[in-house]
Amino acid sequence: MKLIVFGASGGVGRQVVGQAVGAGHDVTAVVRDPDKVAGLGVRTVMADLLSVESAVLTAAISGADAVLSAIGPLRNADAGVAAKGTAAIIGAMREADVRRLVVVSAAPVHTTPSPGRPHPPKRDPDDPFFLKYVIYPIVKAVLRPRYADLALMEDELRDSDLDWTAIRPVQLTDKPLTGDYRIALGENLPGGRYISRADVAHCMLRALERPDMVGQSVGVAD
Repeated sequence: MKLIVFGASGGVGRQVVGQAVGAGHDVTAVVRDPDKVAGLGVRTVMADLLSVESAVLTAAISGADAVLSAIGPLRNADAGVAAKGTAAIIGAMREADVRRLVVVSAAPVHTTPSPGRPHPPKRDPDDPFFLKYVIYPIVKAVLRPRYADLALMEDELRDSDLDWTAIRPVQLTDKPLTGDYRIALGENLPGGRYISRADVAHCMLRALERPDMVGQSVGVAD
């Protein structure tokens, strides 16, 4: 498959590129700084999603079978990049007539309100008591701008006419690829705490072969 990867210089994005190349896919990385992916051995397109002209993105995406995006805010100060960047990707995909899009979101988005989803569940019912009432509320309060950005990103997906999938991992680690993880369509996983970036990338590529994941947010955990 011909794949376009956004956010290819980040932890998950680099894993997506490496695994896609290893599986024989034709990969193009769209990044702000090509030097950061110089060692990955793939074609690159230099573009800042928040300022690039739409024609540049359309040209980069044209002829692709699918687009994978690992963009997202690394800090609260970066909040906004996911929603705005994804909106730019969606617009370019429409222009290029490319339909399949897989993005990285986050498990807490399941309980984060947004304009398109104002009344989500307040908590994941199957989580252990201490996680549900102590740990997760603290984490969500501290990282609220990031999760709000990802929730707005998912609004963009739902409002699009694309064949999208949003992968919602729990806390990320740098452990190696296992391919042995749990997924749940439309919800988070009971007791899910961790998953490696490598396994998240594996799940993103796996989604390209799973019609049942189209139009779904997918919880993933080890």
